Amino acid sequence: MDRIRLKGGVPLDGTIPIGGAKNAALPLMAASLLTDRTLTLSNLPDLVDITTMSRLLAELGVDVARRGDGVLALTAGNLSGTTAEYDLVRRMRASVLVLGPLLARCGRARVSLPGGCAIGTRPVDLHLKALAQMGARIDLQEGYVEASAPDGLTGGHVVFPMVTVGGTENALMAATLARGETVLANAAREPEVADLAACLAAMGAHIDGIGTDTLRIEGIDRLGGAEHAVLPDRIESASYAVAAAITGGSLELAGARPDLIESVSDALAAAGVEVTATANGLRVARRNGPLTGVDVMTEPFPGFPTDMQAQLMALMAVADGASMITETIFENRFMHVPELCRMGANINVHGASAIVRGVPRLSGAPVMATDLRASFSLVLAGLAAQGETVINRVYHLDRGYERLEHKLAACGADIERVKE
Repeated sequence: MDRIRLKGGVPLDGTIPIGGAKNAALPLMAASLLTDRTLTLSNLPDLVDITTMSRLLAELGVDVARRGDGVLALTAGNLSGTTAEYDLVRRMRASVLVLGPLLARCGRARVSLPGGCAIGTRPVDLHLKALAQMGARIDLQEGYVEASAPDGLTGGHVVFPMVTVGGTENALMAATLARGETVLANAAREPEVADLAACLAAMGAHIDGIGTDTLRIEGIDRLGGAEHAVLPDRIESASYAVAAAITGGSLELAGARPDLIESVSDALAAAGVEVTATANGLRVARRNGPLTGVDVMTEPFPGFPTDMQAQLMALMAVADGASMITETIFENRFMHVPELCRMGANINVHGASAIVRGVPRLSGAPVMATDLRASFSLVLAGLAAQGETVINRVYHLDRGYERLEHKLAACGADIERVKE
């Protein structure tokens, strides 16, 4: 199993290219199931999750053709099945996003329940209730969702009791081929949802309210093909912004969009970090003087993203004063705290909040990654720490950060991947 070895204390300087958003790419790939025409996606990141989704689609009969770096052409002209098997779904929760498209186009779908998650339970009940309100019959049998709508789906009025990104995406895709109008109220406003809606519109779907919490979809008989570029990854952008801040360096994030990370930029500004727009993206640099502790609470977009909670905690671990980080999205997303404490951080967890008291410096140590974003928080801590840090179980990183060690090394970091 690979490990990451790094030595801290080097201010990062240079340019880091920001790739396409994984969390946008996966539902976009699933959308190819809605049509027999070709959907061509560009700016796809080269990540394990993209490979897993490609394999799942191929098993369903989708022709997956690579057309150059970061470009996939997906053609679901002759689907060979409607079952998403457990072996692939268990590796990536986003696999459940094939449920809505398969049901809408084929009238049936059999998708393995994704099971638990290291950062807390993420049930799919809201996905299923939304589809049921559109006329689907839902049964749970032997660990699989058995969904059917032999006469097709019909429009409905779906009010999500809480914000669900995946649930919104599944219902949105299904609604494009349903008869009549579907209204999705309290829909997720995340940029990845808007990116999916924009792609569906390019395929011919009739969608109003893109970017708002109320989506209106007028179903049509069939969708066509399209070409669509995946939006830049806001979490990758924000993660490297914190890397510049925690090392006292200066990084240009090429391709990053300021409008996608406003809540993170605001928190960084309050901590003493400058985030400015450039012709190519963003420039991030610490202001003269020490970092200052700030309080944040994770919220659905446009609030502070849960996927940046661990990274900001690493930054606050070396900031002056105390900060409080409150997690409202997932109930088990502080598993990185013991690992940061192994490196000398002073963090105490009280229920859904963590009190972080900044220390003058962290110390390198062997640590273990517990999930994707926690992994990057340990990289950040290692970049700031005195001595050597070795991060184990870095397969988590490969799910969400493309060529991480190469990007950081190009900006001066003493980092390498150690093959076992």
